[in-house]
Amino acid sequence: MSGKALVNHPSTVLAVFAHPDDEVFRCGGALALLARRGVRVQTLTATRGGAGSCGDPPLCTREELPAVREAELRCACHALGLEPPRLLDYVDGTLSDVDEGEGAAHVLSVVRELRPQALITWPPDGLSGHADHVAVSRWTQRAFEAADVLGPDAPLALYYLAVPRTVAQALGLARLHATPDEEISLAVDVGPVWEEKLSAIRCHRTQLGASPILAAPPERQRLFLGVEHFRRAAARGGRDFFENIGLEKGNS
Repeated sequence: MSGKALVNHPSTVLAVFAHPDDEVFRCGGALALLARRGVRVQTLTATRGGAGSCGDPPLCTREELPAVREAELRCACHALGLEPPRLLDYVDGTLSDVDEGEGAAHVLSVVRELRPQALITWPPDGLSGHADHVAVSRWTQRAFEAADVLGPDAPLALYYLAVPRTVAQALGLARLHATPDEEISLAVDVGPVWEEKLSAIRCHRTQLGASPILAAPPERQRLFLGVEHFRRAAARGGRDFFENIGLEKGNS
């Protein structure tokens, strides 16, 4: 992370995800750093995560879970210093059944309102192959392309979350769709906001037992969670939003 100051910077970033907790593990630190620099960071989450875990032991009933996970999401966004989250009302696990144009229209509606300079979402393979992640990625890509009609107010760039192949291999994460290291556009050291990121992760109390990395030794946690990686999927005019606001490009 560069040392540039961005006090009162008017920029906005919109991060689009499928479930509560998507916002924190792979990009929560970067979002927190952006917020520290005066960037308005807004999340848009398509479901309330009703197909997730109720906790072990259970912290709520299955019927209560969507409301509990929404509260967890709000807690995490607050811990990271982000805007209160926006949620759509889709059912967890059904996003691949939603008409792609309908989903993209939801994202584009928020883009029209906020005029963000950058969009962040899951990669086309969902990183883990999760069908909801794949669907949200497609919605966001279509919204980015359709935003051309906004002219100079269209987002400058679209970024995908990524895990470098070397990191996935070191941690034995064979099920992840890792990105070749040379395709990583941006690596962000989240050390300055490590405690904020951990606090945000702990907000998602119902899901803690479903995240094996949290039970791993500290050095493995740091390897997976301490640096966040992104691949720039598209840019208008070759412009790199993150580089312009002081996030360093590269693989370290």
